[in-house]
Amino acid sequence: MTKIKNEIIKVIPLGGVGEIGKSMYVIEIDDEMFIVDAGLMFPEEEMLGIDIVIPDFSYVVENKHRVKGIFLTHGHEDAIGSLSYLLQKVQAPVYGSKLTIALAKEHLHKNPAPSSIRFFEVTNNSRMNFKRTHVTFFHTTHSIPDSLGVVFHTSEGAIVHTGEFKFDQSAQGPYRPDMAKMAMLGEEGVFMLLSDSTEAERPGYTTSELVVKRRLNKTFHRAEGRILVALYASNFIRIQQVLDIAYEAGKKVAVVGDSLESYFHIGVKHGYLHVEEDALVSVKDLDHYRDDEIVVIVTGNQGEPLAALGQIARKRHKYIHVRETDTVLITFTPAPMMELTMYGIMDDLAQAGAEVLTSKRDVHVSSHGSQEDLKLMLNLMRPKYFIPIQGEYRMLIAHSKLAQETGMKKSDIFIADKGDVVEYRKGKVRMTGRVTAGNVLIDGIGVGDVGNIVLRDRRLLSQDGIFTVVVTLNRKKRTIAAGPEVVSRGFVYVRESEELLEESKVLIRKVVEKEIRKKGFEWSDIKKEIRDALSSFLYQRTKRRPMIIPVLMEY
Repeated sequence: MTKIKNEIIKVIPLGGVGEIGKSMYVIEIDDEMFIVDAGLMFPEEEMLGIDIVIPDFSYVVENKHRVKGIFLTHGHEDAIGSLSYLLQKVQAPVYGSKLTIALAKEHLHKNPAPSSIRFFEVTNNSRMNFKRTHVTFFHTTHSIPDSLGVVFHTSEGAIVHTGEFKFDQSAQGPYRPDMAKMAMLGEEGVFMLLSDSTEAERPGYTTSELVVKRRLNKTFHRAEGRILVALYASNFIRIQQVLDIAYEAGKKVAVVGDSLESYFHIGVKHGYLHVEEDALVSVKDLDHYRDDEIVVIVTGNQGEPLAALGQIARKRHKYIHVRETDTVLITFTPAPMMELTMYGIMDDLAQAGAEVLTSKRDVHVSSHGSQEDLKLMLNLMRPKYFIPIQGEYRMLIAHSKLAQETGMKKSDIFIADKGDVVEYRKGKVRMTGRVTAGNVLIDGIGVGDVGNIVLRDRRLLSQDGIFTVVVTLNRKKRTIAAGPEVVSRGFVYVRESEELLEESKVLIRKVVEKEIRKKGFEWSDIKKEIRDALSSFLYQRTKRRPMIIPVLMEY
């Protein structure tokens, strides 16, 4: 505990609750503000054309003078993916493990932040001192090494953010959990626990990575042809397993995907990935080897594997096409909105003759703790108050019930939505209000310039197409000089709908002629009347509502 008496403590999720990904949490201790993680989320199916989704930073930007540090729990996209966008608006020091900082800096190459930003590498032995608190760390087990839990020490006890974790008794080196320190924190007194809820609905313990390694070993030795391993670029533990087993089996490994190549280079450079000499080959040279000598690790440009796997399955990849003797290992758990896409890709792979293996065949296990893991964390920490984080709402509910099974009162558990303020003041903890929170959509270089209206328009275009009307008017004579002409895209097949288009032209002409007879007619009024009349007519005839765009020109 800190010697300073802390009067006001606030915990505010800005992302990572009610969703998978996009982690971002604000910890306020008196007048000091701290940020834990700044992640991204891959777009949901209805977010047409969107590249990534990041949290709304508005509240942090409004209080940027109070931000004392940004703490990163691990190097996955859901924890560091929006850091570059945040640092463009809030210039605060960044703290994280050696690997996490290296990966964060790599992100900044694509989207540079001010050069004045300071980065600090921390370990589980580090202590960072601030005016109203001090911060310590502990190692956790995840699919990426050097994952950390973050601890803010207050006069009321510790505020512990677990990061993403599981307990694997066989984990070694930079994957080993610091259980002794977790237990020590519990003994000293945990005021508030923020804990990962991703697998809160899954019973038992999360399967050990040793089980996966054994299964991969069997698969590699049994496979008749090439082995394609699809994974997230930042899944270091799976990458290392593939490298080790491929080397033991006498196979060469090709790494495919810009993100994967970048992460791979960083991992090797900093000693987190070990590659045997002559184990790697270029994807361009695969034809120089027999199929049974080749293993390909593949991921997409954004670090997620579905895009690249889809290209391969549909024979659109530049270098790799599916063969009947191929074995494809899907070693990742898709986000809920990506499941249908993945099943479609699996069907395409199967149709091409490949054998497809997923987590159901023990080629992948979750990197998040199941119910017994989560209860173990709760029992080690023994928190006074509990906030389940990092999960969809039903997962947060499930985690809340697990906490009650360990003896916690329901009244001491807070299930917060994005923007909710969980506040300690005058000896009591309660929900006290909301701050601005939500999604910011990234499309190309545009940040937040695509909103609900644009997405609605994109959905309309994808569902019912577009119907463009062009009319040239002679304002002086109040007559139609040319047109109307209509152009349809994605609405009806023009050659088979000539009668419908001609009737549409007649209707448009009537509407325009009626409007231009009015004294002081306005372009906007004419466009509105065209849209209203044409929308009603087309719906009556086709039961479809295309986007109607009237274009008026003056002669």
